[in-house]
This record gives sequence, structure tokens and C-alpha cells, in this order.
Amino acid sequence: GEGKVKTEPDQALITISVESKGNDAADVKKENDKKMDAVLKLIKKANIAKEDFQTQRVSLNPNYDYEKKKNYYLATQTVQILLKDLSKYDELMEGTVDAGINRINNVVFKTSKLTQLQSEARKLAMKDAKLKAEDYVSVLGQKVGRAMTISDNSQTYYPQPMYAAMKTMERSDASAPRETLAVGEINITANVTVSFILE
Repeated sequence: GEGKVKTEPDQALITISVESKGNDAADVKKENDKKMDAVLKLIKKANIAKEDFQTQRVSLNPNYDYEKKKNYYLATQTVQILLKDLSKYDELMEGTVDAGINRINNVVFKTSKLTQLQSEARKLAMKDAKLKAEDYVSVLGQKVGRAMTISDNSQTYYPQPMYAAMKTMERSDASAPRETLAVGEINITANVTVSFILE
């Protein structure tokens, strides 16, 4: 059986990075640290709780530019932010770009009601499984008895907008607020396999 619940996302998991490139490792790291410091201060100033943002990756690597035939260093720091108020998205993204973010890695939409909606989807899936079983056995003149085994085969899928943070949709009315996100809907689907005793 399958149960499906649709909901509008109310959160976004945003992964952004600061990349710095140069000839001297110490200078590259110093520049990268300075930009990330400004980004983290901006995130705190945006009243995002400290448990809702975290450094994901820090790297400093030597690289080789084959076109220019010279070595350089690349420093990268990546931070992940759980934004619980989507109305702050534009302001946050513009601020972090101004502070030094030069790569938007990913934006994943989420819902704060996931557990509740998964429960609803599971109940719908069980009802669907029982209805299907009743359809099958009605031709045999039997009845569906108690369930013997239940297997949950569910997976949660979060839609990811392509370049949502990079592209802006300009509205024809200049006084209207700019919109840069099309959040769509999240499908929360439960799939179950149920074995019933037939009477």
C-alpha cells in the first residue's frame, strides 16, 4: 500500500562556501578565514540559533593551473545553515554573498512537521494495503483477517531547486517584492507491504 501527504516546506537547509585562491598558502588561508569570519558574524546577526549552523568542511590544498602552467593554493570553508524562516532567505543569501560567500552548494527544502506527516502517510498506506487486499479476496469469497507482518519500505524525498539561490525572477511590477524561491511542495510517501491472514 502507498500513502502520500503533500506539504509546503517551511525550512531550507542551505550549504554555502567561501573559496580563496592565491600563490601563498598562508595568505590564502588568512583571506579565507577573514571572509568566513564575516559570514559567521552575519549569520549570528540574522538571529539564527547556534545549533542551526555548522562548519561542514575546511580545506587548504595545492593545485596546478595547466593553462598558466603554475601552482596555486585553494582554501575552502563550507557552512551549512538550517533556515527556519523562509521569508529571511533573500536577505540572508544577499548578506552572505556580500560578506564573501562565492559558492552556493545546495538548497534543500524541508518541513518542521516531518514526523507528524510521516505518521499520516503510514496510516494512509496501511488503509491502502487493506483496501487492496479486500479487493483481491472479494473475488475468492474470503475475508481479510488480522495482519501477520508489516514491512515499511518508505523513503523521504526533499526537492532541490536548481540554481534557486543564483537566479532571480524579476517581476514586471517594480514595486512588488522580488521573489527568488519557488518552494513548491514536498511529497511525503509511505510504502508498506502487509501480509494478512485470509479467512
